[in-house]
Amino acid sequence: MSLSVVAMLLGMIALVMLNVPIAVALGVVAVGAIWIMQGATMLPNVALVMYDGATSFPLLAVPLFVLAGGIMNASSIARRLINLATAILGFVRGGLSMVTVGSAMFFAEISGSAVADVAALGTLLIPAMKSRGYSKEFAAAVTSSSASLAIIIPPSIPMILYAAMAQESAVKIFIAGIIPGALGGLGLMALCYYYARKYDFPVEQRFNLCNLAKAAREAIWAMVMPLIILGGIFGGFVTATEGAALAVLAALLIGVVIYRDLTLKALYQACVDSAIQTAVVMLLVAASALVGIFLTESQLPQKLAASILTVTTNPYFVLLILNIFFLIIGMFLHSAAAIILTVPIVLPLIHQVHIDPVHFGLILTLNLAIGQQTPPVASVLIASCSIAKADIWSVTKANFGFVGVLVGVLALCTYVPWISLVLIRLFYGG
Repeated sequence: MSLSVVAMLLGMIALVMLNVPIAVALGVVAVGAIWIMQGATMLPNVALVMYDGATSFPLLAVPLFVLAGGIMNASSIARRLINLATAILGFVRGGLSMVTVGSAMFFAEISGSAVADVAALGTLLIPAMKSRGYSKEFAAAVTSSSASLAIIIPPSIPMILYAAMAQESAVKIFIAGIIPGALGGLGLMALCYYYARKYDFPVEQRFNLCNLAKAAREAIWAMVMPLIILGGIFGGFVTATEGAALAVLAALLIGVVIYRDLTLKALYQACVDSAIQTAVVMLLVAASALVGIFLTESQLPQKLAASILTVTTNPYFVLLILNIFFLIIGMFLHSAAAIILTVPIVLPLIHQVHIDPVHFGLILTLNLAIGQQTPPVASVLIASCSIAKADIWSVTKANFGFVGVLVGVLALCTYVPWISLVLIRLFYGG
């Protein structure tokens, strides 16, 4: 049985190396394994298993948050948030790079997608930074790293996927990401200020209360969106899925009725792009259901847990091993694929060493945020490089410091669980 598992994994890697989409590779090797192990009579069940795996109610939040981000990109919401961040931070040396981080944090509270963040903000801020004397490598690096805050700060699509796979509360995992997301944003801003002093980046503008008031007035409805969405979710008025639907409705009303700059053509394109992104994720989820059956019958999760427990039963050492594992996995898999492939395998181990599943979900999300910045498969970094027209390896070199900040937040959250769990205990007790 263990040889079959190894053969399945090697087959999937070989297909991916041949540029076969990960979801298709997963499905092919899972169907092959089921056929070899259980016979052709089990193949009619494949469609039912995939359908059941992709029709979980919490997963409806994924296409809805993706669509909300797409609508925001198509309207002026992102530009108004950037103007507000500029009015707040533009008087600081290197303030434009801090504006990038601050805008990413604003946008993250609505979109839940790092790719949506970098697409919305990068097209506006990277050219602006380049025109002000920032190198294109630095501009791409700070935009990419700050965009990854979108999967740490709630609402987060990877957190929703983890909650569905681990059968945990998405709301609790959202709450666990608030403090780490804020720490990551402040750390990135502090590093931006250090680089600004070192390389003499310019001051954008003097602090002006009138400009701040004007920017705040123009962005007031954009700022109301996260209050409506997160307030409803954390207040217990709506579920995460219903909150995602609220995000779409709010984005439509603000773009069409209030700001009046969302055209039918732009809305149509946003829907098409969102449908394509959703299809990629949901095909992964459906294919993972087949893999889950195979893993269950092969008892691979239990075998992995037993092998690690022969080395150590200390939860902190287990987390160290898993952090190294996920940092490596993140270099080669997109966040959705990494969650779908690895969570069923490691979850029994997490329960055996008494690690809080919510705490672990936050740690996993932080690892995947770092993975979005580390080649060869670095979806957010590649998108940022494409906008900046910069070489990926040069940007990776410029990104070392920013990735170091994210690694520091990961280490802090791993070994000081209070950071991610204090708000949950405050709201839910225990």
